[in-house]
Amino acid sequence: MKVCIHRGTNEIGGTCVEIESQGKRIVLDVGLPLDVVDASQFPLHPIKGFERPDPDLLAVIISHPHQDHYGLAYRLPKDTHFAIGKSAAAILEAAEIFTPAGVTLQNVTHLVDRTSFAFGPFSITPYLVDHSAFDSYAMHVEADGVTLFYSGDLRSHGRKGKLFQKLLRLPPRHVDVLLMEGTTIGRPNTEKGFPSETELEGKFVEIFKSTKGMPLVWCSGQNIDRIVSVLRACIKTNRTLILDMYTAHILRATGNVAILGACEKHAKVFLPLGQKRQIMRKERFDVSDLYKSHRIYDHELAAAATHSVMLFRPTMASEIEKLGCLDAARLIYSMWSGYLKDERQKPFLAWLKSHDIPLEECHTSGHASVADLIKLRNTFQRAPVVPIHTEQPARFEELFGNILRPVDGEWWDVAKINDNPEGTKP
Repeated sequence: MKVCIHRGTNEIGGTCVEIESQGKRIVLDVGLPLDVVDASQFPLHPIKGFERPDPDLLAVIISHPHQDHYGLAYRLPKDTHFAIGKSAAAILEAAEIFTPAGVTLQNVTHLVDRTSFAFGPFSITPYLVDHSAFDSYAMHVEADGVTLFYSGDLRSHGRKGKLFQKLLRLPPRHVDVLLMEGTTIGRPNTEKGFPSETELEGKFVEIFKSTKGMPLVWCSGQNIDRIVSVLRACIKTNRTLILDMYTAHILRATGNVAILGACEKHAKVFLPLGQKRQIMRKERFDVSDLYKSHRIYDHELAAAATHSVMLFRPTMASEIEKLGCLDAARLIYSMWSGYLKDERQKPFLAWLKSHDIPLEECHTSGHASVADLIKLRNTFQRAPVVPIHTEQPARFEELFGNILRPVDGEWWDVAKINDNPEGTKP
């Protein structure tokens, strides 16, 4: 079994790993790099089967529904066989109604936790993991008598943290090489760990109680754990959660009965102008009809402000301003702080200042801390570690020992890695 990491050995995002056995191939993730604005202009990796169909490319396996792992999938040939979680696929299909980042995948095999399946000579076992993306998986791949474990993106401090503990307690029985993400290496607090979603929920409660007007929560509409934290905080403070229709439709796509039941009781759905235009342009009135009984309309927002919390994006700023619901409001930023430093956010930050809306951060990482990565690495002690999804590959040896450092585009043989004791390159 041979491996080529086409992208990801020294950056976060754009992950793409090709694996070959007996002339057949699979690909793990086909991500869009984080700094690419136009996916249509980014060159596809030189993988046979990406530009045009190739029978030797058996499948593209998507670990989770984040663009840096699936963002180029829509450009592959229509008959490409994909493997992805059932809810993850539904989320991407739901998103396609509202955003170019969505995609409807054809010819799909659904990943099921710890249920093995085969593509040609490959036996693949998905492991459901805790991550900020819903329905995320690590992958165990076996072929030619050797095995590889790909962590995908994972953590232990989310609402599904027990999955991380289960992985440590019940890992795959044999792993020859570990492809392990290192997103948070070099970031503040990663050595000791990050706040849990439960701790964030408590902080949201405090913020909501101390806000006289309407709290505006800026978070990803696909960060289901975070939305659940906000929703639970709303319930504890007797506030109604106002979801934009895109987020409401993403929540519906998860199929999670508990979440949908809580939304039925404690949430309303607002249709921002931009999303309304998408529904009208695509004539998807069936989608807006789903939320008729739970809609909140423009003229109702001002009166609802003091007893509601709104999921918010900067694109909604001028629209919300006109509706008169910003008195004593507060913006709670719940994403990676680095995004705020982007030059493109300056106009919005100036808008907040001009309206005397304070900004407060309330966030935790979607990725494992170094402390947890060490635990994961120790679970596979005999396996060399290959850095992936990290800007700090040079620190892997210091932190984890026994590493292998291929470069992007380089092929290496899993069966031969233990013959390379220096561990810098295969």
